[in-house]
Amino acid sequence: MRTDNFQAPDYYNLDELLTEEHKIVRDAARKWVKREVSPIIEDAAQKAEFPKSIISGLAEIGAFGPYIPEEYGGAGLDQISYGLIMQEIERGDSGVRSTASVQSSLVMYPIYKYGTEEQRKKYLPKLASGEFMGCFGLTEPDHGSNPAGMTTNFKDKGDHYLLNGAKMWISNAPFADIAIVWAKDENGRIHGLIVERGMEGFTTPETHNKWSLRASATGELIFNNVKVPKENLMPNKSGLGAPLGCLDSARYGIAWGAIGAAMDCYDTALRYAKERIQFDKPIAGTQLQQKKLAEMITEITKAQLMAWRLGVLRNEGKATSAQISMAKRNNVEMAITIAREARQVLGGMGITGEYSIMRHMMNLESVITYEGTHDIHLLITGMDITGIPAFQ
Repeated sequence: MRTDNFQAPDYYNLDELLTEEHKIVRDAARKWVKREVSPIIEDAAQKAEFPKSIISGLAEIGAFGPYIPEEYGGAGLDQISYGLIMQEIERGDSGVRSTASVQSSLVMYPIYKYGTEEQRKKYLPKLASGEFMGCFGLTEPDHGSNPAGMTTNFKDKGDHYLLNGAKMWISNAPFADIAIVWAKDENGRIHGLIVERGMEGFTTPETHNKWSLRASATGELIFNNVKVPKENLMPNKSGLGAPLGCLDSARYGIAWGAIGAAMDCYDTALRYAKERIQFDKPIAGTQLQQKKLAEMITEITKAQLMAWRLGVLRNEGKATSAQISMAKRNNVEMAITIAREARQVLGGMGITGEYSIMRHMMNLESVITYEGTHDIHLLITGMDITGIPAFQ
């Protein structure tokens, strides 16, 4: 087990922009990651296993639905608190943050926003406590960046709906108790359905042989004439805007989470550079290594400021989908670039499991693609500033 000596960089004294509650929430998550995630995560990644033992701990630090009101089991926190929790968890591992992001933004959020009061009371407290785990079914084998083309569908059979289709690249799928599934009705309108494990015809085969997010469970959702009770349809929003609203929340969390991965890579590289002696002095004293480290802390600081400002806008209900896209794209690109540079600082040691950098780098190859690809987010910004969609 490796010792976690992480020290968070704060070059612009951003802590002064945070409330005492923000810092308490963040520090609790940071201590938990050091104690419960860091000692086991390298082994879990090597074995390609999700460490289910950490689920209860994630719930205890408020990682599941932190902004969901307390009456439904959430912590009732603001959006900056949510971001800080995601930052700290992804500092530990992107796959673990994916589990928390999916549970919060893609399962609890749609039930809270689009579901009935009965659905909220039935599912949200158990999801907040980790008793239930959920997943989100939007992406299909032939429809990734174009979710409107989905073919998964359901038909009205009088006293129930009959669901057919398939989803893939679904985090948490292999062990999820419920799935938020997006499917088209007989008129081609997209709706959200709550599908429970155990419903006949519903299976969740696991995806193997991943080089990325190895400590996260990924799978498919297969629906073969699944009878879904009518009360499991979420009635308060339909159309593509419903799942995209969930993705806004998830992308916002990723914009913060990626900073955590970048911070860990930077901190590892800085510490190594100070300790590694070559030509009778630490390599931190060479111009090329200082250039790498100085650029890393500059980009982290810029990303921190962007995420904080976006959090303020989210709290005020002013953040646009395009602004969230920009932050997700920028911060993940920043993180993966820093991971690659940090790996070079460590030389050959950078590829070993003794250090976290290579694991972060491989994980970020997924993060840069999921919840909207790097290129699609660029085009979202392009459409926003020109008014002309380039992806239609």
